[in-house]
Amino acid sequence: MSFSSRCRGAALSALVPALVLFGLAGSVQAAEPIKVKVFVGSMFEIGKNTGDRAGEFQHWYERYWQTAEPIAVKGALNPVYCNADGVCGSVLGMGKVSSSASMQAILLNPQLDLSQAYFMVTGVAGTPPSRGTIGEVSWATWVVDYDLGHRWAPEENKPGEPTFMPRKGYEAVRLFPMNPALVSWAMRLTADTPLKDSDSARAYRKRYPQEAAQRAPFVGTGTHMTGDTFFHGPGMSAQAQYIAKLYGADDYVITEMEAAAITLVIKRLQGSDRVMSLRGAVNFDQGNPNETTLQHLDPKPGETAGGFAETVENVELVGSRMVDHIVGHWDQWKDGVPALPAP
Repeated sequence: MSFSSRCRGAALSALVPALVLFGLAGSVQAAEPIKVKVFVGSMFEIGKNTGDRAGEFQHWYERYWQTAEPIAVKGALNPVYCNADGVCGSVLGMGKVSSSASMQAILLNPQLDLSQAYFMVTGVAGTPPSRGTIGEVSWATWVVDYDLGHRWAPEENKPGEPTFMPRKGYEAVRLFPMNPALVSWAMRLTADTPLKDSDSARAYRKRYPQEAAQRAPFVGTGTHMTGDTFFHGPGMSAQAQYIAKLYGADDYVITEMEAAAITLVIKRLQGSDRVMSLRGAVNFDQGNPNETTLQHLDPKPGETAGGFAETVENVELVGSRMVDHIVGHWDQWKDGVPALPAP
């Protein structure tokens, strides 16, 4: 064999494994992405996904993903889990930055096809005692960013006047109306959901004189206010309500930390008509008339709201009705929110 023939043979021998590897890589890249029908995003889990004290994700995980393999997504805080029915979910992280970064990474990941997905942003929250109660579950009609604007100290203001002014130029990133047809569907399917309650929550409600605060848990709607701070006290609560009204939204009923940012990411990549915000109230946004705001922030043992375990279960009980309906009637939902049937 000539030197040139040996060289050609060696080159071909080296090329065959490379072609095989390329073929394998090509087949991996060509694998069909998972077609997601509903994506559930929670903000935190306390420990493991199952078997211990439940945070925001555990009841969802135990219902839909106990046998699912985790899907690692670069840039997301935690893996994504999917079942065979196209229901996927993940713990996105707390706060606007962490949660929205995770959501963008998941949306851009080629392993997942979210082009027709419905998104349910879920978790726990606070509520003003004039509007809600411990254990309630709320669907957002509007999601509003609490932070974008100008603020100053009350002592530097005219007495009784607001200490907030919207910052011009941020209109498109601070106010998000939820699809009213989707909210109507959610209330029709979930308003009568039997909700859990607890003796500790019932006892805590009695410390507040407001009629709404003393109610048993219920399913309702209203504006969800997204802020990176856990604001407390009647002054901050009044400011949140002022902002909601200033922007033309519904009554402020929920304070949370993520929904506006997550909605913005989804809206920029594929629109927000399929976004839902679902929250359960585990605390009031202010103390009762017999305690200061600082006392409310640092309560004595036994004076916390109670009802956390029941509320995280309530969120899943309510939300899963919507998830299961969408998946079970996918032919009607895949191209958009269907018209509501006649009552």
